[in-house]
Amino acid sequence: MNEEKTKINRVLISGGGTGGHIFPALSIANAVRRRFPEAEILFVGALGRMEMERVPAAGYRIEGLPVAGFDRKRLWRNFGVLIKLWKSLRKARRIVRDFRPDIAVGVGGYASGPVLKQAQKQGVPTLLQEQNSYAGVTNKLLAKKAKAICVAYDGMDRFFPAASITKTGNPVRT
Repeated sequence: MNEEKTKINRVLISGGGTGGHIFPALSIANAVRRRFPEAEILFVGALGRMEMERVPAAGYRIEGLPVAGFDRKRLWRNFGVLIKLWKSLRKARRIVRDFRPDIAVGVGGYASGPVLKQAQKQGVPTLLQEQNSYAGVTNKLLAKKAKAICVAYDGMDRFFPAASITKTGNPVRT
Protein backbone atom coordinates (compact mmCIF):
# COMPACT_ATOMS: atom_id res chain seq x y z
CA MET A 1 0.00 0.00 0.00
CA ASN A 2 1.52 3.32 -1.06
CA GLU A 3 0.98 5.71 1.85
CA GLU A 4 1.35 8.80 -0.33
CA LYS A 5 -1.54 7.75 -2.55
CA THR A 6 -3.65 6.00 0.07
CA LYS A 7 -5.26 8.01 2.83
CA ILE A 8 -7.04 6.02 5.50
CA ASN A 9 -9.30 8.17 7.66
CA ARG A 10 -11.56 5.61 9.35
CA VAL A 11 -11.03 1.91 10.00
CA LEU A 12 -13.72 -0.36 11.39
CA ILE A 13 -12.43 -3.57 13.00
CA SER A 14 -14.80 -6.28 14.11
CA GLY A 15 -14.61 -9.67 15.73
CA GLY A 16 -13.60 -11.26 18.96
CA GLY A 17 -14.91 -13.70 21.50
CA THR A 18 -11.50 -15.18 22.19
CA GLY A 19 -7.95 -13.93 22.51
CA GLY A 20 -7.23 -15.68 19.20
CA HIS A 21 -9.39 -13.05 17.51
CA ILE A 22 -8.90 -10.07 19.81
CA PHE A 23 -5.11 -9.90 19.94
CA PRO A 24 -4.62 -10.08 16.14
CA ALA A 25 -7.30 -7.36 15.82
CA LEU A 26 -5.41 -5.16 18.27
CA SER A 27 -2.18 -5.81 16.36
CA ILE A 28 -3.87 -4.70 13.15
CA ALA A 29 -5.19 -1.56 14.87
CA ASN A 30 -1.74 -0.75 16.23
CA ALA A 31 -0.21 -1.15 12.76
CA VAL A 32 -2.86 1.14 11.27
CA ARG A 33 -2.21 3.68 14.01
CA ARG A 34 1.55 3.63 13.28
CA ARG A 35 1.07 3.95 9.54
CA PHE A 36 -1.82 6.42 9.61
CA PRO A 37 -1.58 8.29 12.94
CA GLU A 38 -4.59 10.48 12.13
CA ALA A 39 -6.89 7.54 11.34
CA GLU A 40 -9.92 6.98 13.53
CA ILE A 41 -10.32 3.35 14.57
CA LEU A 42 -13.56 1.86 15.85
CA PHE A 43 -13.96 -1.70 17.08
CA VAL A 44 -17.23 -3.62 17.14
CA GLY A 45 -17.50 -6.71 19.33
CA ALA A 46 -20.04 -8.91 21.06
CA LEU A 47 -21.58 -7.62 24.28
CA GLY A 48 -20.41 -9.54 27.33
CA ARG A 49 -17.35 -10.98 25.63
CA MET A 50 -13.66 -10.48 26.35
CA GLU A 51 -13.18 -7.78 23.71
CA MET A 52 -15.48 -5.38 25.58
CA GLU A 53 -12.75 -5.11 28.26
CA ARG A 54 -9.54 -5.76 26.31
CA VAL A 55 -10.10 -3.29 23.49
CA PRO A 56 -10.76 -0.21 25.70
CA ALA A 57 -7.82 -1.23 27.90
CA ALA A 58 -5.65 -1.01 24.77
CA GLY A 59 -6.88 2.53 24.13
CA TYR A 60 -9.52 1.96 21.45
CA ARG A 61 -13.22 2.73 21.26
CA ILE A 62 -15.60 -0.22 20.96
CA GLU A 63 -19.31 -0.71 20.29
CA GLY A 64 -21.08 -3.89 21.37
CA LEU A 65 -23.62 -6.01 19.52
CA PRO A 66 -26.03 -8.43 21.23
CA VAL A 67 -24.96 -11.19 18.81
CA ALA A 68 -24.51 -14.80 19.93
CA GLY A 69 -23.59 -18.08 18.29
CA PHE A 70 -26.00 -20.81 17.26
CA ASP A 71 -26.58 -23.65 19.69
CA ARG A 72 -26.06 -26.79 17.63
CA LYS A 73 -27.08 -29.16 20.43
CA ARG A 74 -30.26 -27.47 21.69
CA LEU A 75 -31.89 -26.14 18.55
CA TRP A 76 -34.90 -24.65 20.39
CA ARG A 77 -32.57 -22.05 21.92
CA ASN A 78 -31.82 -20.57 18.51
CA PHE A 79 -35.01 -18.50 18.41
CA GLY A 80 -33.35 -16.08 20.81
CA VAL A 81 -30.15 -16.20 18.75
CA LEU A 82 -32.10 -15.17 15.64
CA ILE A 83 -33.59 -12.19 17.48
CA LYS A 84 -30.10 -11.17 18.64
CA LEU A 85 -28.81 -11.55 15.08
CA TRP A 86 -31.61 -9.33 13.72
CA LYS A 87 -30.87 -6.67 16.38
CA SER A 88 -27.15 -6.94 15.64
CA LEU A 89 -27.66 -6.47 11.91
CA ARG A 90 -29.74 -3.34 12.56
CA LYS A 91 -27.17 -1.90 14.95
CA ALA A 92 -24.29 -2.82 12.61
CA ARG A 93 -26.05 -1.06 9.73
CA ARG A 94 -26.30 2.10 11.85
CA ILE A 95 -22.67 1.87 13.01
CA VAL A 96 -21.37 1.51 9.44
CA ARG A 97 -23.62 4.30 8.15
CA ASP A 98 -22.66 6.73 10.93
CA PHE A 99 -18.93 5.90 11.14
CA ARG A 100 -18.41 5.84 7.34
CA PRO A 101 -15.29 3.65 7.34
CA ASP A 102 -12.80 3.62 4.48
CA ILE A 103 -12.31 -0.09 5.17
CA ALA A 104 -13.86 -2.73 7.42
CA VAL A 105 -11.65 -5.50 8.81
CA GLY A 106 -13.08 -8.76 10.14
CA VAL A 107 -11.00 -11.08 12.30
CA GLY A 108 -13.66 -13.72 12.89
CA GLY A 109 -16.05 -14.33 15.73
CA TYR A 110 -19.76 -13.63 16.06
CA ALA A 111 -19.63 -9.85 15.84
CA SER A 112 -17.72 -9.67 12.59
CA GLY A 113 -20.58 -11.30 10.65
CA PRO A 114 -23.22 -8.57 10.98
CA VAL A 115 -20.67 -5.75 10.77
CA LEU A 116 -18.88 -6.90 7.63
CA LYS A 117 -22.15 -7.95 5.99
CA GLN A 118 -23.51 -4.43 6.48
CA ALA A 119 -20.23 -2.88 5.32
CA GLN A 120 -20.35 -4.96 2.15
CA LYS A 121 -23.98 -3.93 1.54
CA GLN A 122 -22.99 -0.27 1.92
CA GLY A 123 -20.08 -0.56 -0.53
CA VAL A 124 -17.28 -0.43 2.04
CA PRO A 125 -14.25 -2.55 1.04
CA THR A 126 -13.80 -5.44 3.45
CA LEU A 127 -10.71 -7.35 4.49
CA LEU A 128 -10.82 -10.66 6.32
CA GLN A 129 -8.02 -11.91 8.53
CA GLU A 130 -8.08 -15.67 9.13
CA GLN A 131 -5.68 -16.83 11.85
CA ASN A 132 -6.39 -20.55 11.63
CA SER A 133 -5.53 -23.34 9.22
CA TYR A 134 -9.23 -24.24 9.12
CA ALA A 135 -11.38 -21.21 8.25
CA GLY A 136 -14.07 -20.12 10.66
CA VAL A 137 -17.75 -20.11 9.68
CA THR A 138 -18.10 -16.32 9.78
CA ASN A 139 -15.11 -15.70 7.52
CA LYS A 140 -16.25 -18.39 5.08
CA LEU A 141 -19.67 -16.72 4.81
CA LEU A 142 -18.14 -13.28 4.18
CA ALA A 143 -15.35 -14.36 1.82
CA LYS A 144 -17.17 -14.12 -1.50
CA LYS A 145 -17.60 -10.33 -1.26
CA ALA A 146 -14.35 -9.56 0.58
CA LYS A 147 -11.87 -7.34 -1.23
CA ALA A 148 -8.93 -9.17 0.37
CA ILE A 149 -8.38 -12.17 2.64
CA CYS A 150 -5.21 -12.39 4.71
CA VAL A 151 -4.22 -15.88 5.82
CA ALA A 152 -1.45 -17.50 7.81
CA TYR A 153 -1.34 -20.89 6.08
CA ASP A 154 -1.00 -22.36 2.61
CA GLY A 155 -3.95 -24.21 1.12
CA MET A 156 -6.63 -21.75 2.23
CA ASP A 157 -8.02 -21.67 -1.31
CA ARG A 158 -10.13 -24.64 -0.24
CA PHE A 159 -12.17 -22.15 1.84
CA PHE A 160 -11.72 -18.82 0.05
CA PRO A 161 -11.51 -17.50 -3.53
CA ALA A 162 -7.82 -17.90 -4.49
CA ALA A 163 -7.65 -14.49 -6.19
CA SER A 164 -8.54 -12.75 -2.91
CA ILE A 165 -5.97 -14.52 -0.72
CA THR A 166 -2.71 -13.00 0.49
CA LYS A 167 -0.49 -15.01 2.82
CA THR A 168 0.54 -12.51 5.48
CA GLY A 169 0.99 -14.71 8.53
CA ASN A 170 -0.68 -13.82 11.80
CA PRO A 171 -0.53 -10.29 13.19
CA VAL A 172 1.38 -10.33 16.48
CA ARG A 173 1.92 -7.88 19.29
CA THR A 174 5.28 -6.19 19.72
